[in-house]
Amino acid sequence: MKLIALGAFALASLAAGTASAQNATPINHGAPITGVCIYDNEEVLARSTAGQSVQAGMQRLLTEVQGELAPYSSTIQAEVTALQQGGEAADPGGTRRQALQARAQEAQQLQQTRSNELQYTQGVQLQAIGTAVEPIVIALYQERGCSILLNRSAIYSANPAMDITPTAIERLNAALPSLSFNRLTPPAQPQQ
Repeated sequence: MKLIALGAFALASLAAGTASAQNATPINHGAPITGVCIYDNEEVLARSTAGQSVQAGMQRLLTEVQGELAPYSSTIQAEVTALQQGGEAADPGGTRRQALQARAQEAQQLQQTRSNELQYTQGVQLQAIGTAVEPIVIALYQERGCSILLNRSAIYSANPAMDITPTAIERLNAALPSLSFNRLTPPAQPQQ
């Protein structure tokens, strides 16, 4: 099921930032470079209370969707088994097979719809966090007198004194303590 894999990947990627930071070997850094700052958006998503609420909310929605799709899977599998065991005598006119194909197609369409809804919902929530954290990052950039802001995930190692991420997380936690949401329906795509 693509949906399960999608949800698991999204949650794992959000949590990956904290796991790699915890396994780091201590390094003796040189002096911080004036005007050079670093920031890690992945860590903000993984460690902020808003990011954690998105993770928890998406897990809740994924569980709901799995529960909604489970009956389709079990009834389809039961019908496949019945048709296989009964052979031609179980469906002389082929109507059961046609009904099974229609049910399987319905389940596939529902799964695709729910997958799109989950992707859209996650995107909207991550955008809300991005909108809230952007002015915080800009303020920190100016407060620290940064001349350049580097993405920490693109750097092997840097002096932690140049990292504005922990302060950004603190301020984001104060500004946006959590997000609560339900599954959203993506806007309809215009027909071409």
